[in-house]
Amino acid sequence: MASFQNIDIETHVPSELLIAQIMRLHASISKLESLRPSKQVNSLLTHLVKLCTLPSSIDIEALPQEVKNMRESLIKLSGHAEGLLELEFSTLISLTPMPLNNLTLFPYYGNYVKLANLENKILKENGVVNPKKVAFVGSGPMPLTSIIMATHHMESTHFDNFDIDEKANEMARKIVACDGGLEKRMKFETQDIMEVRERLGEYDCIFLAALVGMTKEAKVKILGHIRKYMKEGGALLVRSAKGARAFLYPIVEEHDILNFELLTIFHPTNEVINSVVLLRKPKA
Repeated sequence: MASFQNIDIETHVPSELLIAQIMRLHASISKLESLRPSKQVNSLLTHLVKLCTLPSSIDIEALPQEVKNMRESLIKLSGHAEGLLELEFSTLISLTPMPLNNLTLFPYYGNYVKLANLENKILKENGVVNPKKVAFVGSGPMPLTSIIMATHHMESTHFDNFDIDEKANEMARKIVACDGGLEKRMKFETQDIMEVRERLGEYDCIFLAALVGMTKEAKVKILGHIRKYMKEGGALLVRSAKGARAFLYPIVEEHDILNFELLTIFHPTNEVINSVVLLRKPKA
């Protein structure tokens, strides 16, 4: 395998070299019998994340169709693997006497703390301070963003977490159950967000997880649905990706965001993978 040892990673990595490496990894990941956490799965995915966070000037729109198809497949594979990793760790952590004290066992816990700090800063800078009610769409079995936000940044906010997987919600409830105060402020609902309507009008701020709507079409449809029912003046924080990070997560472009006021787009350059897009539903 070609090596990046001679490349100064402050400069951009040649796109062809990066794409060739990512395609090789995709071929290896596709052949795996299972994406459950194992030495091999963890090693391949760690390598993939490292490649995707190298500085690069890859323009996803300009890629050949073959690479675009590989990218869609890779997002699904790595998203599936991420879900299985979260499930494994939430099961493990939920069996400890004080699950909330053991969240740091999750390998990417530090990244979630950085992302939550970043998102909280962006929300505050745009006037979203201590919202009364927040919805998190796609919270999964390890609802780390909600927990970190509720315990470090929004200490009086009520969080409704939506996920289509009841098993994920069941694990998430077990983790939060050890803290009565937090449990009162945090609910987990098994529902497809496309079936939640008027209720979306209750929230001051809605978070949309990166893997809710894995294709461009699905993402645009979900954004349109949320916009229709959310409250006027309410904030919608959408996670996106840029450059090589877009081999891990879907991209939300400015032209995908119809009838919203775009407040800010932030692209990280550290180990945080997701870009942050903050929108507001304009007042009529």
